[in-house]
Amino acid sequence: MSYYKIFVVAVLGALLAACSSAPIEDPNPTDTTYGDDAASTSGSVSDDPYGGEPYDPNAGELGTVIYFDFDSSEVRPQDQELVGRHAMQLSDNSAYSVRLEGHADERGSREYNIGLGERRAQAVRQMFMIQGVSASQIQTVSFGEERPDSMGSSENDYAQNRRVEIKYTN
Repeated sequence: MSYYKIFVVAVLGALLAACSSAPIEDPNPTDTTYGDDAASTSGSVSDDPYGGEPYDPNAGELGTVIYFDFDSSEVRPQDQELVGRHAMQLSDNSAYSVRLEGHADERGSREYNIGLGERRAQAVRQMFMIQGVSASQIQTVSFGEERPDSMGSSENDYAQNRRVEIKYTN
């Protein structure tokens, strides 16, 4: 039985060592507009491992974040109109493409949150496709709990982290 305990401790130690990473920078969660100084306030595009340059055809008009309830991947009724407006924009302009980035709050395991972020991104993708957006215009990625918008542990902070971000790419 003691060999089992030693094995478990060794595996947990290896997992913890593999999980260490550089500190996450806290982006400005209220900055959703793109202006002349966007490059200086929202970070470098080169930090984006998925390529593409953020592009918002309706800067300032459409919100780009869809929020979700706790442990849910269902688009809330108050966000369905926003999803519909983006879908209309994409279906009218086949040159536009988006990356849907799914996120979760820190509650739950890392694996569960990656899956939840993916389900959230897929829910928005499905709504887009139902409304006429081509599948080739949509990419999805899940960051789970890895890129929080708010670093606190209050319910308001958690609510800010349960989201799908719509990023226009070209």
